[in-house]
Amino acid sequence: MYLMTAVAVSLATTALAGNQPGLLGFNYGATNEDGSCRGYDDFLRYFQNAKTLADADGKNFTSARLYTSIQCNNTYDPTSSWAEPTSAYKAAIDTNTNILVGLWASAGSQMYTNELRSLTAAYMQYGEAFTDLVIGISVGSEDLYRHASGLTGKYVGVGADAKVIVGYIADLRSLIKQSIPPLANKPIGHVDTYTAWILPENAAVVEAADWLGHNSFPYWESDKNNTIENAPDLFISALDQTRQIAAQSSSVCGKDKEVWVTETGWPHAGESQGSAVASVENARFYWTSVGCDLFQTSLNVFWYILLDSNADQVRNGIEFGLTRNSDVSRPVFNLSCSSLPDSSGGKCDIQQILSVSCVIRKLS
Repeated sequence: MYLMTAVAVSLATTALAGNQPGLLGFNYGATNEDGSCRGYDDFLRYFQNAKTLADADGKNFTSARLYTSIQCNNTYDPTSSWAEPTSAYKAAIDTNTNILVGLWASAGSQMYTNELRSLTAAYMQYGEAFTDLVIGISVGSEDLYRHASGLTGKYVGVGADAKVIVGYIADLRSLIKQSIPPLANKPIGHVDTYTAWILPENAAVVEAADWLGHNSFPYWESDKNNTIENAPDLFISALDQTRQIAAQSSSVCGKDKEVWVTETGWPHAGESQGSAVASVENARFYWTSVGCDLFQTSLNVFWYILLDSNADQVRNGIEFGLTRNSDVSRPVFNLSCSSLPDSSGGKCDIQQILSVSCVIRKLS
Protein backbone atom coordinates (compact mmCIF):
# COMPACT_ATOMS: atom_id res chain seq x y z
CA MET A 1 0.00 0.00 0.00
CA TYR A 2 1.16 3.54 -0.75
CA LEU A 3 0.21 6.80 0.90
CA MET A 4 1.31 10.40 1.05
CA THR A 5 3.91 11.19 3.69
CA ALA A 6 1.99 13.82 5.63
CA VAL A 7 5.04 15.44 7.18
CA ALA A 8 6.92 15.70 3.89
CA VAL A 9 3.94 17.16 2.04
CA SER A 10 3.10 19.75 4.69
CA LEU A 11 6.66 20.89 5.25
CA ALA A 12 7.50 20.89 1.55
CA THR A 13 4.69 23.33 0.80
CA THR A 14 5.69 25.86 3.45
CA ALA A 15 8.64 28.10 4.17
CA LEU A 16 9.74 25.57 6.77
CA ALA A 17 11.45 23.55 4.07
CA GLY A 18 13.96 26.35 3.53
CA ASN A 19 17.57 26.50 2.47
CA GLN A 20 18.98 27.17 5.94
CA PRO A 21 18.99 23.91 7.90
CA GLY A 22 17.56 23.93 11.39
CA LEU A 23 19.44 22.92 14.50
CA LEU A 24 19.16 19.28 15.53
CA GLY A 25 19.47 17.93 19.04
CA PHE A 26 18.03 15.85 21.83
CA ASN A 27 16.29 16.49 25.14
CA TYR A 28 18.35 15.87 28.28
CA GLY A 29 16.84 15.48 31.74
CA ALA A 30 18.63 16.35 34.97
CA THR A 31 18.22 12.83 36.36
CA ASN A 32 18.77 9.26 35.30
CA GLU A 33 15.94 6.81 34.73
CA ASP A 34 16.21 5.69 38.36
CA GLY A 35 15.87 9.26 39.66
CA SER A 36 19.55 9.70 40.55
CA CYS A 37 21.27 12.94 39.58
CA ARG A 38 23.28 13.33 36.41
CA GLY A 39 26.67 14.98 36.66
CA TYR A 40 29.35 16.45 34.42
CA ASP A 41 30.77 13.09 33.32
CA ASP A 42 27.30 11.89 32.32
CA PHE A 43 26.49 14.94 30.22
CA LEU A 44 29.96 14.94 28.68
CA ARG A 45 29.51 11.35 27.49
CA TYR A 46 25.98 11.99 26.22
CA PHE A 47 26.92 15.11 24.26
CA GLN A 48 29.94 13.39 22.72
CA ASN A 49 27.96 10.34 21.66
CA ALA A 50 25.06 12.40 20.29
CA LYS A 51 27.44 13.64 17.59
CA THR A 52 28.64 10.16 16.63
CA LEU A 53 25.55 7.97 16.84
CA ALA A 54 25.87 4.81 14.77
CA ASP A 55 23.87 4.72 11.52
CA ALA A 56 22.73 8.33 11.93
CA ASP A 57 23.81 9.25 8.38
CA GLY A 58 26.06 12.01 9.64
CA LYS A 59 23.16 14.10 10.98
CA ASN A 60 24.51 16.83 13.22
CA PHE A 61 22.85 16.38 16.60
CA THR A 62 24.95 19.15 18.09
CA SER A 63 22.32 20.85 20.26
CA ALA A 64 20.93 20.03 23.69
CA ARG A 65 17.61 21.04 25.16
CA LEU A 66 17.65 21.20 28.97
CA TYR A 67 14.66 21.38 31.31
CA THR A 68 16.38 23.24 34.14
CA SER A 69 19.36 25.50 34.69
CA ILE A 70 19.91 24.20 38.22
CA GLN A 71 22.18 21.33 39.19
CA CYS A 72 20.10 18.40 40.43
CA ASN A 73 19.22 18.43 44.16
CA ASN A 74 20.04 22.13 44.56
CA THR A 75 17.42 23.73 46.80
CA TYR A 76 16.32 27.32 47.33
CA ASP A 77 18.32 29.18 49.97
CA PRO A 78 16.70 32.49 51.03
CA THR A 79 20.00 33.67 52.52
CA SER A 80 21.94 33.30 49.25
CA SER A 81 21.75 34.93 45.83
CA TRP A 82 23.63 32.04 44.21
CA ALA A 83 22.42 28.67 42.92
CA GLU A 84 24.66 25.98 41.45
CA PRO A 85 24.24 25.83 37.66
CA THR A 86 23.73 22.50 35.96
CA SER A 87 26.90 20.60 35.13
CA ALA A 88 25.49 20.21 31.62
CA TYR A 89 26.72 23.74 30.89
CA LYS A 90 30.37 22.84 31.47
CA ALA A 91 29.93 19.64 29.45
CA ALA A 92 28.40 21.66 26.61
CA ILE A 93 31.33 24.08 26.65
CA ASP A 94 33.83 21.21 26.56
CA THR A 95 32.05 19.53 23.63
CA ASN A 96 30.99 22.67 21.74
CA THR A 97 27.32 21.72 22.10
CA ASN A 98 24.64 24.35 21.49
CA ILE A 99 22.34 24.89 24.47
CA LEU A 100 18.61 25.50 24.57
CA VAL A 101 18.48 26.67 28.18
CA GLY A 102 15.49 25.49 30.16
CA LEU A 103 14.08 27.25 33.23
CA TRP A 104 11.64 25.04 35.15
CA ALA A 105 8.48 27.02 35.84
CA SER A 106 6.13 24.58 37.57
CA ALA A 107 7.60 24.56 41.07
CA GLY A 108 6.61 27.98 42.37
CA SER A 109 8.23 31.40 42.46
CA GLN A 110 11.05 30.49 44.86
CA MET A 111 12.33 27.72 42.62
CA TYR A 112 12.01 29.97 39.57
CA THR A 113 14.11 32.54 41.41
CA ASN A 114 16.64 29.74 41.87
CA GLU A 115 16.56 29.12 38.12
CA LEU A 116 17.43 32.76 37.47
CA ARG A 117 20.17 32.65 40.09
CA SER A 118 21.72 29.59 38.46
CA LEU A 119 21.66 31.28 35.04
CA THR A 120 23.47 34.27 36.50
CA ALA A 121 25.94 31.97 38.24
CA ALA A 122 26.66 30.17 34.95
CA TYR A 123 27.50 33.49 33.29
CA MET A 124 29.69 34.56 36.22
CA GLN A 125 31.47 31.20 36.17
CA TYR A 126 31.89 30.61 32.43
CA GLY A 127 31.35 34.00 30.79
CA GLU A 128 30.88 34.13 27.05
CA ALA A 129 32.13 30.57 26.66
CA PHE A 130 28.67 29.75 28.00
CA THR A 131 26.54 32.51 26.49
CA ASP A 132 28.00 32.02 22.99
CA LEU A 133 26.57 28.48 22.95
CA VAL A 134 23.07 29.52 24.03
CA ILE A 135 20.66 29.34 21.08
CA GLY A 136 17.60 30.26 23.10
CA ILE A 137 15.93 30.09 26.49
CA SER A 138 12.71 28.28 27.30
CA VAL A 139 10.71 29.57 30.24
CA GLY A 140 8.92 26.42 31.33
CA SER A 141 7.84 23.20 29.66
CA GLU A 142 4.20 22.12 29.31
CA ASP A 143 3.22 24.23 32.32
CA LEU A 144 0.06 25.49 30.60
CA TYR A 145 -0.92 21.95 29.63
CA ARG A 146 -0.44 20.64 33.15
CA HIS A 147 -2.32 23.59 34.62
CA ALA A 148 -5.29 23.10 32.28
CA SER A 149 -5.43 19.32 32.69
CA GLY A 150 -4.72 19.24 36.41
CA LEU A 151 -1.82 16.81 36.04
CA THR A 152 0.39 16.51 39.10
CA GLY A 153 3.22 14.26 40.19
CA LYS A 154 6.65 14.16 41.75
CA TYR A 155 8.46 14.75 38.49
CA VAL A 156 6.18 17.20 36.70
CA GLY A 157 4.94 19.73 39.25
CA VAL A 158 1.47 21.22 39.15
CA GLY A 159 1.81 23.51 36.16
CA ALA A 160 1.41 27.27 35.89
CA ASP A 161 -1.10 29.56 34.22
CA ALA A 162 -0.48 32.14 31.53
CA LYS A 163 -0.17 35.05 33.95
CA VAL A 164 2.63 33.27 35.81
CA ILE A 165 4.54 32.36 32.64
CA VAL A 166 4.25 35.88 31.23
CA GLY A 167 5.56 37.24 34.53
CA TYR A 168 8.45 34.78 34.50
CA ILE A 169 9.38 35.81 30.94
CA ALA A 170 9.39 39.46 32.02
CA ASP A 171 11.58 38.60 35.03
CA LEU A 172 14.06 36.85 32.74
CA ARG A 173 14.22 39.76 30.30
CA SER A 174 14.85 42.14 33.19
CA LEU A 175 17.61 39.93 34.60
CA ILE A 176 19.34 39.64 31.23
CA LYS A 177 19.22 43.39 30.70
CA GLN A 178 20.71 44.08 34.12
CA SER A 179 23.15 41.21 34.64
CA ILE A 180 23.72 39.02 31.55
CA PRO A 181 24.05 41.36 28.53
CA PRO A 182 25.47 38.70 26.16
CA LEU A 183 22.08 36.96 26.29
CA ALA A 184 20.21 40.09 25.19
CA ASN A 185 19.73 38.88 21.63
CA LYS A 186 18.94 35.26 22.46
CA PRO A 187 15.30 34.38 21.72
CA ILE A 188 13.09 33.57 24.69
CA GLY A 189 10.24 31.13 24.28
CA HIS A 190 7.93 28.74 26.05
CA VAL A 191 7.39 25.03 25.36
CA ASP A 192 3.93 23.46 25.42
CA THR A 193 1.45 21.25 23.59
CA TYR A 194 -0.81 22.42 20.79
CA THR A 195 -3.80 21.77 23.07
CA ALA A 196 -2.45 24.48 25.37
CA TRP A 197 -1.33 26.88 22.64
CA ILE A 198 -4.78 27.04 21.05
CA LEU A 199 -6.56 28.03 24.28
CA PRO A 200 -7.58 31.73 24.26
CA GLU A 201 -6.51 32.14 27.88
CA ASN A 202 -2.90 31.42 26.87
CA ALA A 203 -2.71 34.10 24.16
CA ALA A 204 -0.65 36.37 26.40
CA VAL A 205 2.15 33.78 26.51
CA VAL A 206 2.12 33.58 22.71
CA GLU A 207 2.59 37.35 22.53
CA ALA A 208 5.28 37.43 25.23
CA ALA A 209 7.42 34.72 23.62
CA ASP A 210 9.86 35.13 20.74
CA TRP A 211 9.21 31.55 19.61
CA LEU A 212 6.80 28.73 20.46
CA GLY A 213 8.07 25.31 21.45
CA HIS A 214 5.90 22.47 20.15
CA ASN A 215 5.66 19.13 21.99
CA SER A 216 3.72 16.42 20.16
CA PHE A 217 3.34 12.70 20.86
CA PRO A 218 0.74 10.81 18.79
CA TYR A 219 1.51 7.83 21.04
CA TRP A 220 -0.25 9.59 23.93
CA GLU A 221 -3.28 10.71 21.88
CA SER A 222 -5.40 7.74 22.90
CA ASP A 223 -8.61 9.67 22.23
CA LYS A 224 -7.77 9.48 18.51
CA ASN A 225 -7.13 6.59 16.14
CA ASN A 226 -3.44 6.76 17.00
CA THR A 227 -2.10 3.75 15.14
CA ILE A 228 1.50 4.05 13.99
CA GLU A 229 0.22 4.42 10.42
CA ASN A 230 -1.78 7.48 11.47
CA ALA A 231 1.01 8.96 13.59
CA PRO A 232 2.50 11.20 10.86
CA ASP A 233 -0.92 12.73 10.15
CA LEU A 234 -1.57 13.31 13.86
CA PHE A 235 1.84 14.91 14.28
CA ILE A 236 1.48 17.32 11.37
CA SER A 237 -2.09 18.20 12.39
CA ALA A 238 -0.84 19.21 15.83
CA LEU A 239 2.14 21.10 14.40
CA ASP A 240 -0.09 22.96 11.97
CA GLN A 241 -2.29 24.17 14.82
CA THR A 242 0.69 25.53 16.74
CA ARG A 243 2.01 27.17 13.58
CA GLN A 244 -1.36 28.83 13.00
CA ILE A 245 -1.29 30.30 16.50
CA ALA A 246 2.25 31.59 15.92
CA ALA A 247 1.26 33.13 12.58
CA GLN A 248 -1.58 35.07 14.22
CA SER A 249 0.70 36.63 16.84
CA SER A 250 2.93 39.67 16.66
CA SER A 251 6.05 39.28 14.55
CA VAL A 252 9.56 39.31 16.00
CA CYS A 253 11.79 41.94 14.40
CA GLY A 254 9.62 41.91 11.29
CA LYS A 255 9.75 38.14 10.91
CA ASP A 256 7.09 35.52 11.54
CA LYS A 257 7.27 34.01 15.00
CA GLU A 258 9.09 30.69 14.79
CA VAL A 259 7.85 27.32 15.99
CA TRP A 260 10.48 24.90 17.26
CA VAL A 261 9.79 21.19 17.56
CA THR A 262 10.98 20.68 21.11
CA GLU A 263 9.73 17.15 21.80
CA THR A 264 8.48 14.28 19.70
CA GLY A 265 9.21 10.58 19.54
CA TRP A 266 7.72 7.10 19.88
CA PRO A 267 8.54 4.55 22.62
CA HIS A 268 10.19 1.25 21.77
CA ALA A 269 8.82 -0.37 24.94
CA GLY A 270 5.75 0.09 27.12
CA GLU A 271 2.01 -0.39 27.31
CA SER A 272 -0.30 0.46 24.43
CA GLN A 273 -2.05 3.83 24.58
CA GLY A 274 -5.31 3.58 22.68
CA SER A 275 -4.34 2.15 19.29
CA ALA A 276 -0.68 3.09 19.72
CA VAL A 277 1.69 0.16 20.23
CA ALA A 278 5.15 0.69 21.69
CA SER A 279 7.74 -1.40 19.85
CA VAL A 280 11.17 -1.11 18.28
CA GLU A 281 9.60 -1.47 14.84
CA ASN A 282 7.11 1.34 15.46
CA ALA A 283 9.74 3.60 17.03
CA ARG A 284 11.87 3.10 13.92
CA PHE A 285 8.87 3.84 11.67
CA TYR A 286 8.12 7.08 13.54
CA TRP A 287 11.77 8.12 13.31
CA THR A 288 11.87 7.59 9.54
CA SER A 289 8.39 8.90 8.68
CA VAL A 290 8.37 11.93 11.00
CA GLY A 291 11.92 12.55 12.17
CA CYS A 292 13.71 12.09 8.87
CA ASP A 293 11.36 14.58 7.19
CA LEU A 294 11.79 17.12 9.99
CA PHE A 295 15.58 16.79 9.90
CA GLN A 296 15.59 18.07 6.30
CA THR A 297 13.78 21.33 7.05
CA SER A 298 14.73 24.69 8.52
CA LEU A 299 12.95 23.82 11.77
CA ASN A 300 14.92 23.49 14.98
CA VAL A 301 14.20 19.95 16.17
CA PHE A 302 14.90 18.31 19.54
CA TRP A 303 14.07 14.61 19.53
CA TYR A 304 12.70 12.90 22.61
CA ILE A 305 14.98 11.41 23.81
CA LEU A 306 18.62 10.24 23.59
CA LEU A 307 18.52 8.54 26.98
CA ASP A 308 15.49 8.04 29.22
CA SER A 309 15.31 10.29 32.28
CA ASN A 310 11.65 10.18 33.31
CA ALA A 311 11.65 7.82 36.28
CA ASP A 312 7.85 7.58 36.39
CA GLN A 313 7.69 6.44 32.77
CA VAL A 314 10.51 3.94 33.14
CA ARG A 315 8.93 2.42 36.25
CA ASN A 316 5.85 1.84 34.11
CA GLY A 317 7.96 0.15 31.45
CA ILE A 318 7.77 3.01 28.93
CA GLU A 319 11.07 3.65 27.13
CA PHE A 320 11.61 6.39 24.56
CA GLY A 321 15.42 6.51 24.77
CA LEU A 322 17.28 5.94 21.53
CA THR A 323 20.15 4.53 23.58
CA ARG A 324 20.58 2.91 26.98
CA ASN A 325 22.89 3.99 29.78
CA SER A 326 25.07 0.90 29.42
CA ASP A 327 26.15 1.99 25.93
CA VAL A 328 24.96 5.36 24.66
CA SER A 329 26.92 4.91 21.44
CA ARG A 330 24.65 2.12 20.16
CA PRO A 331 21.07 3.03 19.23
CA VAL A 332 18.15 0.74 20.01
CA PHE A 333 17.24 0.74 16.31
CA ASN A 334 18.83 1.80 13.03
CA LEU A 335 18.80 5.60 12.75
CA SER A 336 19.48 5.86 9.04
CA CYS A 337 17.06 7.87 6.92
CA SER A 338 16.45 5.68 3.90
CA SER A 339 15.53 7.30 0.61
CA LEU A 340 11.81 7.46 -0.08
CA PRO A 341 10.65 5.24 -2.95
CA ASP A 342 8.37 6.94 -5.45
CA SER A 343 5.33 5.31 -7.00
CA SER A 344 7.45 3.79 -9.76
CA GLY A 345 9.90 2.27 -7.32
CA GLY A 346 12.64 4.83 -7.96
CA LYS A 347 14.54 6.79 -5.31
CA CYS A 348 13.82 10.36 -4.25
CA ASP A 349 16.53 12.86 -3.47
CA ILE A 350 16.03 15.74 -1.07
CA GLN A 351 15.22 18.31 -3.77
CA GLN A 352 12.48 16.05 -5.12
CA ILE A 353 11.05 15.60 -1.65
CA LEU A 354 10.96 19.33 -0.97
CA SER A 355 9.32 20.03 -4.33
CA VAL A 356 6.58 17.51 -3.52
CA SER A 357 7.34 15.56 -6.69
CA CYS A 358 8.35 12.48 -4.78
CA VAL A 359 6.54 12.01 -1.48
CA ILE A 360 5.03 8.57 -1.78
CA ARG A 361 6.22 6.07 0.79
CA LYS A 362 5.55 2.36 0.61
CA LEU A 363 4.29 1.22 4.01
CA SER A 364 3.61 -2.40 3.28
